[in-house]
Amino acid sequence: MTDEKINDVKEILSTKKKISIVCHRNPDGDAYGSSLALYHYLKNKHNVTVISPNDCPNFLKWLPDEDKIVIFEKETAKATKILENSEVVFTLDFNALHRTGDLTEKVLQKINPTFIMIDHHQQPEDYAAIQFSDTSKSSTCEMVYDFIANLGDSDTINKEIATCIYTGIMTDTGSFRFPSTTPHTLRIAANLLEKGADNAKIYNNVMDNNSLNRMKLLSKALDNLELLPEYKTAYITLSQKELNQFNFEKGDTEGFVNYALSIKDVVFAVIFIEDKQQKIIKMSFRSKGNFSVNEFARKHFNGGGHTNAAGGRSTSSLKETVTKFLTILPTYKSDILQSYESDF
Repeated sequence: MTDEKINDVKEILSTKKKISIVCHRNPDGDAYGSSLALYHYLKNKHNVTVISPNDCPNFLKWLPDEDKIVIFEKETAKATKILENSEVVFTLDFNALHRTGDLTEKVLQKINPTFIMIDHHQQPEDYAAIQFSDTSKSSTCEMVYDFIANLGDSDTINKEIATCIYTGIMTDTGSFRFPSTTPHTLRIAANLLEKGADNAKIYNNVMDNNSLNRMKLLSKALDNLELLPEYKTAYITLSQKELNQFNFEKGDTEGFVNYALSIKDVVFAVIFIEDKQQKIIKMSFRSKGNFSVNEFARKHFNGGGHTNAAGGRSTSSLKETVTKFLTILPTYKSDILQSYESDF
């Protein structure tokens, strides 16, 4: 974060502003954690609203002031008016406006506030007047911590802010086990604990909050898992019928793809989830080593993300999407087999 950009932000925030904080559609722990952390930081000096394109999973409902977030698809008129009246719009945990969904994107494209992006994904679009983009960071929450610190306000990080930031870092690093976890990440986590974040409570609220239906859905997902040892690849499919069978709720499939990746010798894992309402197949890609699922998703499945974690979508049927994936896979065999060569 350059001094020039930080000084620009200081100038913008030097007087009271109407500010909106927007996260991506289908928000995760990093999206809500970073948005609410920034909200708690700004709310005492500015008129601030967090706007989420759609609702979050139940395991994030406990975050401080989560209930004050305006859900665009539920309160479209209210959210639109707030955005139209905003002088500053922070966009957190995404770097392309389409990641907010069609309805929210249309509003964001027609308004003219000062956009400030804080994000750690690859290949950002050029829509923000001030852009903080750093793919080396573990999470947007880590960047929000640095953002507050660089503004000279570390002493304002209270228990609420610390809780939100810790949640996002924990979830986006897979509880500090992913390669994106750096010494700086862990120093921040230690500082957040000193500021009042309760690591055990946060972990339990997010990770140990399973319904019986979710456990049964996981069982079905694992039953559907297919292993392709010649490609060191595994994939899972879940149809809409199977989701309905176990009373699927938002967030129930979170982390399922990691079970496929945890299989010995597997380097590349995918989950395909049918969504009849949106008429798409949602995909989550995971990898080990240097095989870039970001590039794979961008090239073939209208997605993107990080080197080792990305998302995608398809408008074809579940069967057709899986067939396309299996057709493409052989062209990546060499890259996949060499990705984690030193460990296999």
